[in-house]
Amino acid sequence: MTNPLGNGHQTANTGGESRSDDAGAGTGDGDRWDWPVVESTVEYDNEWYTGGYDLVEQPDGTRKRYYWAELPPAVVVVAVADSQLVMVEQYRPAIREHCLELPAGIVEDGESATTAGARELREETGFEPAGVSLLESFWCTTGLLRHRRSIIFAEGLTPVDPELDSNEFLSVRAVPVSEALSLARAEPANDATIEALLLAAEAELLPDALS
Repeated sequence: MTNPLGNGHQTANTGGESRSDDAGAGTGDGDRWDWPVVESTVEYDNEWYTGGYDLVEQPDGTRKRYYWAELPPAVVVVAVADSQLVMVEQYRPAIREHCLELPAGIVEDGESATTAGARELREETGFEPAGVSLLESFWCTTGLLRHRRSIIFAEGLTPVDPELDSNEFLSVRAVPVSEALSLARAEPANDATIEALLLAAEAELLPDALS
């Protein structure tokens, strides 16, 4: 059978000519290569994110600006106690909606993802975990963002005093594990919450979550 993907050649969709994997564009091995960055420019920078573009040379030799936004790494925490998930309900000004989500936050400089997860859980919900573990870490929205997200599982929860940031106005909710995914999928659905619940369920950490 003929390989429908060809024999290692790539074709740009910009109307240019095909360029084979040994044509000298960028660096790499085999049939993959890095596109040369001709120029990298920051156009916007504040306490939330940095935004700009890279001018890159594409495989067909043309140049194009690819815009990006860079955010600090974040954690999302799946915290369980007595077959209940700890979730938070808060208003999200960016989408102008009230959202039911898992606790989440930014990884501070010098922190590991697990340390950040335990801290965010304590600050937002008032629960100190006896144990935390990293389920997964991955890039988000790779066509636009420079942003990594880690999913943390927390257990052995002890009540403590929460320490909310000045911009955090939220309500803590205990949700039965068996209802969590259906509630998370209801509009306005949150991608990080759904991802985290599915990963925890796949790891068999949430009995009845997929029933």
